[in-house]
Amino acid sequence: YVPEEKMARGETLLELVESTYVAFRDRREATHRRTTCTCAACKAIPTLDLKFFVHHGDYIVQLVSGIKELVGSDVNLAHRLMKNHITEATGWKAYALFTENGLAHMGVTPDNMHEQPESYEHLGTVKTYSLDLHPRYAALVDARRAFITPEESDLVIVQNLPAPVHVVWDWINDPDKRVQWDDLDEVRPILRPGGRVGVGARNHCIHGKTVAVEDVLDWRPFDYFTVKICRQGVCVSRTCQFTPLDDGNGTRLSTNFVVKMPLPDWLARLLMKPFFKMVKIHETRNHMAELVTREAAGKQAGEG
Repeated sequence: YVPEEKMARGETLLELVESTYVAFRDRREATHRRTTCTCAACKAIPTLDLKFFVHHGDYIVQLVSGIKELVGSDVNLAHRLMKNHITEATGWKAYALFTENGLAHMGVTPDNMHEQPESYEHLGTVKTYSLDLHPRYAALVDARRAFITPEESDLVIVQNLPAPVHVVWDWINDPDKRVQWDDLDEVRPILRPGGRVGVGARNHCIHGKTVAVEDVLDWRPFDYFTVKICRQGVCVSRTCQFTPLDDGNGTRLSTNFVVKMPLPDWLARLLMKPFFKMVKIHETRNHMAELVTREAAGKQAGEG
């Protein structure tokens, strides 16, 4: 469970569900390929699958023998939702089920969701919306990859940040957080294929009277993403890769930049350093690191 105020960008929750499922399926396939045992349990590895249930509601935290327990009718509903009729109606073996309240508070509506009411004694009828994870997994695996390596980059910035991957991911991608550190007045979502951020999504990055067009080329939540930003003939492509640090509470953010200018290569190379200085790449990234560090310190003080 997560308190509402800690999930400012609802789409992160959907990305977490999908990235968890992709990681599970990758591990399942790898384990099956390496297993030579013929026992019933090992033979059943390919049949293992996951279902996710997402709900938004009220709860009370109680301490029972020193252990935190959540109580309340919405907690009961979340548990009851695990017994449903989705597989009977659709034949799906792996899915993510969202209640109407959960989806509304996330603020995102993916395409091809299956709508179905579920009724429970003492709790009434609940609208649910489910996403088939099998074709979603196939789409994510088959999607084209666009990854800029350090070797082909014009600039590489590596930062160790005192926050877990999902927090750093939000600081880089959430439009409201991004304008706090990037040299932009507004990040305006323009195109959202399937109603969400992914390959083919587009933003308008506004600074004063100029507008840069940002296109998402590759989108692997909590692993890496690649975007291309073009303004006045100059295009900057960047891959941001997120690696958890060994302490479990930090993230190494590696950003690889490639710049394309409408100039001869020799002249573009001469202008590379002045260009990065002009667009304040290092200053904005340092500012972002300061904000992440300040937020992490505030949370530690609050928890203390």
